[in-house]
Order: sequence, then structure tokens, then C-alpha cells
Amino acid sequence: MMFNHRKKWLSSLLKDILITSYDLFKIMIPIIIIVKIIEELGGIQYIAIALEPVMSFVGLPSSMGLVWATTMITNIYGGMIIFMSTAATEPISVAQVTVLGSMMLIAHALPIEVRIAQKAGVRILFTLFLRIGGALLLGFLLHKFYTVSGSLTELNQPAWQPSLNNDVSLSAWAIEQVKMLFQVFIIIAILLVFLRLFKATGIEKLFIFILKPLLKIMGLSERTTTITIVGITLGLTYGGGLLINEAKKGDLSKMDVFGSLSLLALCHSLIEDTLLIMLLGADLSGILYARLTFSILLITLIIHFARRLKDSVFEKVFVYQN
Repeated sequence: MMFNHRKKWLSSLLKDILITSYDLFKIMIPIIIIVKIIEELGGIQYIAIALEPVMSFVGLPSSMGLVWATTMITNIYGGMIIFMSTAATEPISVAQVTVLGSMMLIAHALPIEVRIAQKAGVRILFTLFLRIGGALLLGFLLHKFYTVSGSLTELNQPAWQPSLNNDVSLSAWAIEQVKMLFQVFIIIAILLVFLRLFKATGIEKLFIFILKPLLKIMGLSERTTTITIVGITLGLTYGGGLLINEAKKGDLSKMDVFGSLSLLALCHSLIEDTLLIMLLGADLSGILYARLTFSILLITLIIHFARRLKDSVFEKVFVYQN
């Protein structure tokens, strides 16, 4: 009896791992290829030109538009490399790096992450507006705060110098993408094992108990607790992948998915991504404390506003109908 139970448990777990990974790979692989084509055709340069006037709004030199454009289209690593080459010829202050870093943390890898949010059920236009608009709003608020307070005015000194890969061939790029996808598969497998163990051992209930007051204030359901924690700590790709899986099972309502993904859109991968931006010289006051506070306050307002809408309006503006 025990053997059959374990066999059934493992079979169910493996099925979840394969389905979740397959759903993510269906999203990621085509977009990875499209982004590479955009890069090769110089599309990022055109986006950077369009962003140059916006940079003055947040107190940044126009050259930083290329850094943010690269970050939004590719990922934080890509933006960091462009930043290091740009900052070498145009030094900026710690405050400016912190402003730029906060924007990079909110709006990066948009083609993949917005598509993941769409697959989970949140509309593309809303997600893009939230992430790009949220990044600009937080950047503007930080810029004004540092300007008025006169803080972090010293010249920035990055703590990291990128080691560039000299092999720029398509085969080298393809190998790196395969490695990345394999890493995603392994992490998804580990996460799903831990999620099941958390439920079986009662740890999930402990998380819910600790976070219940904050979740209640924000308007998030208790059922989103563990997955939201995964997304906030590890990243939207993993949290979003798990949300897609739960939504397909019918375990989460549209409002649950919308609320959780909206929070993750502004505040995810608090550990790795924050450390990466710190290497550029950014201050924790903006890239962690301000970003976390800003995300919680803004998403609380959005969720409470969305709950007041009629279902038909909510679905038309924020989520996709079944």
C-alpha cells in the first residue's frame, strides 16, 4: 500500500514537473529566438533612441537609455554589460545608478516575462503598462528624493567588471540558451518538490500565518502565499510558471492570479537581481527598501480598485476570459 502511494505521488510530481516546464519552454524558446533576431538587426538601438528623452525625466543622462532598452529586451546581465561600457565614458553618481538600477529591476526581460504573465491569464497591455510605468514612477520618485535630500551624490564606483565572452557565434549562443533552459527545468523540479513537502509538513500553513495580515491588507488570497514567496525570492519565471500550473488546475481564481502576478511584476527575484544591481554601485535604499515598499503600496491600491469593478470590466481590462 505504501509503495503504491509513493509511486502515485512520484508519478503525479513528475507529471507536474514536465507540464510546468513544457508550458514555460513553449513560451521561452520562440521568444528567445525572436529577441536574438531583434538584437542582430539592431532593434535595441532604435528603442534606446526613443528612450533618450525619457531619461531626463528620471534624472539620467540620455546614454542610459541604451542600458535600460537592453535590459528590457534581453535581461539584467545584458543591461549590466552595456552599463559598464557606457559608464566608463560618462561617470554618474550613486543616486543615478540607484535610480537606473531600480528601473532595471522592475522592467527587464519583458518579452519572456510578459508572455508568462499572459499565459497565466493577465493581459499583455496591463503588464507592460505596470512594469514600464511602475519603473518610471519609482525612478522619478527616487530621483526627486535623492535630489531634495542631497544624498548619494558621490561618484559611482562599480564593484564589478564583466568578463566578456569572445565567442559571439550562433553555436555558442545556442549552447548558452540550452544550458539556461536546463537550469530552469532543474529549478522548477526542485521548487515543485519543495512545494509539495511544504504542504505535507505544514510549513505552507506557517508561511500563511506569518504573511496573512499583509496579504489581507493587500487583498491577496492565502492560496497565493507560497507561490508569491517563490516569485519574490527567485523570480517571475519560476513564480509565474507555478502560477500557470495552479491556474490550469483551477486552484486559483482570476483575482488570485492577477494580484499575485501584479505584485511579482514589480517585485521579484529580491535576492539574485538585487545583488546584481548592487555590483553596479547602486544603494539598497532604492533597489530594495524603496522598491519593496513601492510595490506593496501600488499593488494594494490596484487590487482594491480591481475588486470594486464589475467582473465584465475586470476581465476586459486586466485578465483574459476563459
